[in-house]
Amino acid sequence: MSQDKSASGSLPTLAAPGNSRRWWALGAVATAQLMVGIDLTIVNIALPSVQRDLELADPTRQWVITLFALGYGGFLLLGGRLGDLLGRRRALLIALTGFAAASALGGAATGPAMLLSGRALQGVFAALLTPAVLGTLATSFPLPAERGKAFGIYGTAMGSSSGLGVLIGGVLTDYLDWRWCMFVNLPVAALAAAGVLYAVRPAPRPDGGRVDVGGAVLATAGLMAVTLGFAQAQPHGWDAPATFLPLAGGVLLLVAFIAVQSRVKSPLLPLRVVLDRRRGGSYLAVFSLAIGMFAALFFLTFYLQNIQHFTPVRAGLAFLPLTVGLMLGVRAVSPLLAKASVRALICPGLLTIAAGLGLLGFLNADSSYWLHVLPVFLLIGLGTGWVLVTANSTATLGAGPDTAVAGAMVMTSQQVGASLGTALLSTVAGTVAARSDAVHGLNVASLGAAGFLCVAALAVYRIARCR
Repeated sequence: MSQDKSASGSLPTLAAPGNSRRWWALGAVATAQLMVGIDLTIVNIALPSVQRDLELADPTRQWVITLFALGYGGFLLLGGRLGDLLGRRRALLIALTGFAAASALGGAATGPAMLLSGRALQGVFAALLTPAVLGTLATSFPLPAERGKAFGIYGTAMGSSSGLGVLIGGVLTDYLDWRWCMFVNLPVAALAAAGVLYAVRPAPRPDGGRVDVGGAVLATAGLMAVTLGFAQAQPHGWDAPATFLPLAGGVLLLVAFIAVQSRVKSPLLPLRVVLDRRRGGSYLAVFSLAIGMFAALFFLTFYLQNIQHFTPVRAGLAFLPLTVGLMLGVRAVSPLLAKASVRALICPGLLTIAAGLGLLGFLNADSSYWLHVLPVFLLIGLGTGWVLVTANSTATLGAGPDTAVAGAMVMTSQQVGASLGTALLSTVAGTVAARSDAVHGLNVASLGAAGFLCVAALAVYRIARCR
């Protein structure tokens, strides 16, 4: 009862259900999240050009990707709490302004330090932005029918961003300059900020709210250490001190974080958020999805450019069926959110991704794109859209004062899963490739990921059952 009261009490912070401005708010925050999602992958294809222009050493090159992931994954939980304390409108505007400034810094880089600082700051401001976006959606669309449609649009933006990032990065790098992969964020952020100013109303800040400093330090340091450890696994190996020391330290810090959260008065992450069976199942589903999806995108980027010899632009265009499949998944699941149980919605989505990964496991060096690669993109996109919409809606439904941090946990699960999946499955692929060939390594890793997602679907089915 208290949750319902809290949730309804926060509705005046945005357009009321009868006011059409809430759809403008949806457009603004979906645009903001699309920008963040695109920046997770837009620089990948541009890296060779960045390295030549700024004379990056090979070990430094990976930090262009890793620092964004560290800032984003490490600060998400703190960003969720700060969004509640600042008010979502103010948090959105600060985050968009900061993200644009960080993008300008990176785009104008005259050396590695300037670029890496810009990427790290992008991640930090993105971590403030995403929870505020989810909190805005959750309180703007409390009615089941509209909620499904709103989270469907958000899910399309979030899920399609990875494929669009690869495409846009290829086009900008080929026809303009790699710096436009950063500068393109400035007009997008300005457009989203204008939408927020118009449609999102100021909210009164909660009385007596404060930041759990101890929890914030432990969570941020722990998540950053785990993300760093996974990032180091690919270039250095799992037995290298640069890999296992951050991983071990990160795990210890996160265990300490959980212990602290059970004792403090105003925890950064109230344990009731993750102990709810439906939310817990949603977080596990997104974590598992990210392991399979991001590893598949990594493999397919390599396969299309290095094995099939696609140009960056052609490789980017080849990813478009991922977006098509995702939109189909979103369209199919959105009307069902108010009608079916969480596990009945999430588990088929995970199994669909597993089917796509299984098909990827039988790819050959001379496989046809239209007959073999395109169906992989469609299946992975279909399952991703299906799972993401359900998980985001479930995580924030009825969360009341925990809405922002509950939403932040979705993206935290995705970031940790993406880092783990890329590192672990790349290691598997590389080990097998050293004994045979690169495509066979891709096959083995993909089949392993497919099997993992089948097990994850079973685990989610057991965890997310209603009482």
